[in-house]
Amino acid sequence: MGVKCGLLFSALVLILLALKLEAGGIVIYWGQNGNEGSLASTCASNNYVIVNIAFLVVFGNGQKPVLNLAGHCDPSAGACTGLSNDIRACQRRGIKVMLSLGGGAGSYYLSSADDARNVANYLWNNYLGGQSNSRPLGDAALDGIDFDIEGGTTKHWDELARALSGFSRQRKVYLSAAPQCPFPDAWLDGALKTGLFDYVWVQFYNNAPCQYSRGNVENLKSYWNKWIANIQAGKIFLGLPASPRAAGSGFIPSRVLVSKVLPAISGSPKYGGVMLWSKFYDKGYSSAIKPKV
Repeated sequence: MGVKCGLLFSALVLILLALKLEAGGIVIYWGQNGNEGSLASTCASNNYVIVNIAFLVVFGNGQKPVLNLAGHCDPSAGACTGLSNDIRACQRRGIKVMLSLGGGAGSYYLSSADDARNVANYLWNNYLGGQSNSRPLGDAALDGIDFDIEGGTTKHWDELARALSGFSRQRKVYLSAAPQCPFPDAWLDGALKTGLFDYVWVQFYNNAPCQYSRGNVENLKSYWNKWIANIQAGKIFLGLPASPRAAGSGFIPSRVLVSKVLPAISGSPKYGGVMLWSKFYDKGYSSAIKPKV
């Protein structure tokens, strides 16, 4: 009887979290500051529906892949395999955990379609549902791959998306992307045109033409509508800094976000919620906006 009740409770939690994501949820980036708390505590807050582990900063073009988790642990020394327990703890709560590729600083470059497929195979075997003796985060299988591509090359990201999506025949691989808000995105336009992405969180910050500024919501709303109208994706999220210190520009006070911005964009059937950069800077912002997201 106890086992059955436990299974029913777990199923109910997963259903409720799925409905929560459908209605609008918060996505967070974790991994770039050792003072932001553990991955397990991040998920235990119940503020987030997806956590992006950031970043795989070196890959492609024959380079040995490098995962950078700042002050958390050293993947190159095999010191991050214990994160598997945290990953599974998050997943038991119905929270998806993704690996984010790229970021604002790194050495990543896809030189060909074959290179893209090789990177996809590496990601599948070392982070997703495949097998390898050198899995940097241990044996837990992540839910998918996030494309936060801000340099390197504009080519072959579509091949990478297709190759990763192909593994979904064995185990679902969720794909997400974090383009800049000017449309179309300079780096990810080709990949996004594949229509394979489950989630797209558009970075509406550090981009003056399309971000919120001094009470003006119209530029943001105009570009949001461009993304909604032109991108085939499961859900589109509003990407924001979690504090004024988290970005050079584009921060929206929580009271303004819930009173002016979200009402202007949340009516779309593609609306997924809000993405925040990052866990270190989220000192209560997610808690303040969560009821209205």
